[in-house]
Order: sequence, then structure tokens, then C-alpha cells
Amino acid sequence: MSLEVNTSLGPIEVSDSVIANIAGIAAIDCYGLVGMASRNQLKDGITELLGRENLSKGIEVRQVNGEYMIDLYIIVGFGVKISEVAHNVQAKIRYTLEQMLGLEVSQVNIYVQGVRLLSEE
Repeated sequence: MSLEVNTSLGPIEVSDSVIANIAGIAAIDCYGLVGMASRNQLKDGITELLGRENLSKGIEVRQVNGEYMIDLYIIVGFGVKISEVAHNVQAKIRYTLEQMLGLEVSQVNIYVQGVRLLSEE
């Protein structure tokens, strides 16, 4: 599936992987987020921290009845309020997708896969 926008110059088709990449880049800018986790959690409950080039592996874009839903699998930093990080990520993704693609997202579901120390930069 993909997003199709018709313009006066012709149609524009945006694939789900591009939507996932945009959502991942928007999310990674939020404070308290260490990174994205793989959707496929390993056997012992150990999550794989994904690098910037693999952000879309931690994001699932679904279209149900014409509405877009995005599932994010994230790792948050130790000592931050998880609900605030999740809310900030949701708001940032909705805003970014609306501004860049004109895409209204009905749901942004956050799945916290782990907690790690924030990197000191």
C-alpha cells in the first residue's frame, strides 16, 4: 500500500517505507528516546537497538479503512517519564507527517521495548 496524492501535474505516490522513514526521523529528535527497537523481539527479551539507517524496521505503517495507523517500537532513556516521551513522539510524528505529506494519522501506537541509559553528548 502507499499514499497517492493527485496534483495538477500528475499523481504522486509515496510508499509506506518512506512514511516509516519520515516518522522515524521525526521520532528520533524527541528528548528521552534512545532509539528504535526491532519489531521482532529476540527470545530472551533482549531488544536490538537500530541505527539511523534502519529506523523503518522499528515502525509499522498500516492502512485500515482508509485511515493510517503507525506502530512504533522504541527504547526510552532511564530516568525520563515514559508517558511524556510517548506523548511527545506521538505529537511530533502527527505534526511532521501532516506538514510534509498532508497525511492525517488516526493512531500513533507506541510500544516501549526497553529502557537504557541516555548517552551523554
